[in-house]
Amino acid sequence: MAVTAKLLSSLVKVFLDEEPTGMHVEKSEGFSNETVSFQVAFTDDIPHITYMAKIIVESPIAEHVKLRSVQLIPHANTTPPADDYFLRTEPGLYPDRLAVTRDNWVTIYGGQWRSVWVDIYDAPTGVHPIKFTYKNYDGEILAQCSTSVEIFPAALPLQNLRHTKWFHTDCLAEYYHVETWSERHWEIIGNFIETAVKRGINMVLTPTFTPPLDTAVGHERLTTQLVEVTVTKGKYSFGFEKLRRWVNMCQNLGVEYFEIAHLFTQWGAKAAPKVMATVDGEYKRIFGWDTPALSEGYTTFLGAYLPALTGFMKEIGIDKSCYFHLSDEPGVGGKEDAAHYNAAMEVIAPYLKDFRIIDALSDLELYKSGGIDTPVPCSYTVEAFLDVGMTEPWVYYCGAHQKDISNFFITMPSARNRVLGLQLYKFGIRGFLHWGYNFYGSFHSLTPINPYSSADATFWGFNANDGYQVYPGSDGKPEESLRIMVFAQAIYDMRALQMLESLTDKAFVINLMEEGIDEPITFTKYPRGEEYLLILRQRVNDEIMKRI
Repeated sequence: MAVTAKLLSSLVKVFLDEEPTGMHVEKSEGFSNETVSFQVAFTDDIPHITYMAKIIVESPIAEHVKLRSVQLIPHANTTPPADDYFLRTEPGLYPDRLAVTRDNWVTIYGGQWRSVWVDIYDAPTGVHPIKFTYKNYDGEILAQCSTSVEIFPAALPLQNLRHTKWFHTDCLAEYYHVETWSERHWEIIGNFIETAVKRGINMVLTPTFTPPLDTAVGHERLTTQLVEVTVTKGKYSFGFEKLRRWVNMCQNLGVEYFEIAHLFTQWGAKAAPKVMATVDGEYKRIFGWDTPALSEGYTTFLGAYLPALTGFMKEIGIDKSCYFHLSDEPGVGGKEDAAHYNAAMEVIAPYLKDFRIIDALSDLELYKSGGIDTPVPCSYTVEAFLDVGMTEPWVYYCGAHQKDISNFFITMPSARNRVLGLQLYKFGIRGFLHWGYNFYGSFHSLTPINPYSSADATFWGFNANDGYQVYPGSDGKPEESLRIMVFAQAIYDMRALQMLESLTDKAFVINLMEEGIDEPITFTKYPRGEEYLLILRQRVNDEIMKRI
């Protein structure tokens, strides 16, 4: 046995068939309310042997050190990349899932490289040495490596970014084979929300009605409807007990904001969402794809529903933390879709005048027409929106956006994921939206998928891992991805930059960010690679500590 172990930053992706390269981690650092992460990569030089080794963590803060094995995920999508900032483009096994190790035992594959992800959390302030020792069953030492971590005696400011990655309750019910809104379903939902909040997601998509997202025309997703609708002799009444439970659970877990599920279908607001109701004693669907968005029946329903819903929100005190949606990316179909969207806005605006309405909307002309106060443009177009004075700037990206911009595909470098934190800070972005925290479905939700065996949603509908940031663990608790951890680091970076600004000014911080690089940072132009990000963060930390 000839084990080699080497320390790497969190921004290296360790592939089994090549020796990883990157900055050697001599010391890591962070603030008291920050999770500090890095990796230890390892291999055995002798090919074709497999055995177990235990990693012994020796440190004064050993109880604050968590190890997870970086597992490989198959990716079969061969869609050519839109630019040259990808790690690989061919099908293969890609590092992504972070699996909890039992007593820190890992598998060593001869001739292959693997890694463990190391988190330091809730550790006391100071500089702490950490030594990792690999031992076999007999206690023989196979390899050792050492580093240290410094925890500063200060805390990052509270996150002010509104951050949502859409939460899909139906996917959890389908994957775990539990009845919707059963006690087990509620328990699993709570587990997944708890992890989301821990990684900086503070806004949750709330399925007042089954969200009309990624659903093929004429098809339905599993009903996940929190609001109970009763129709008696043509009159509507509403029950909000499930919604009350949802809000209480989310708030207890740290959720600050609520997105109300879209009131019309995706890409043009042409139809009503699926709405289930008890009609004179019979439970059935009363609206759906066959219901035109502006039909008399649905607009009459909205006239009863929205006042009841907003009244309930005010009653329980969440009205100032709620955001409503109409339709996702309404401008993609051109002028016809834009007209549908504006007409739908005219219907609902009188009922939501005290609430904020947001939608993923990248059509600048549609925004300028006055249809919506808070658009969420994609990162390709957000700078144009900023130029015309967007008052509460938000941004999103998804699998369709892969040329030049930051994103977190499994095939991309982690630095391309983390650089978003700098962009959010520089441009004063107030909210970030992504469509897939836990979407375990195929393109257009035609069938559930197993995310452990399909990084691209089975029917080649999505780019690698675009639909989910966490994996559905066997115990009803999520397994995190390498990508969600790196995105959390992007938010830490943003908060550190904001902290430094509070001690200096924004011009000082931006000058520090852009010192020595070829051109100013935008959403499509930014320094590549891990070295720039890691050194910048060290410099930011140094400047903060000088002043406090």
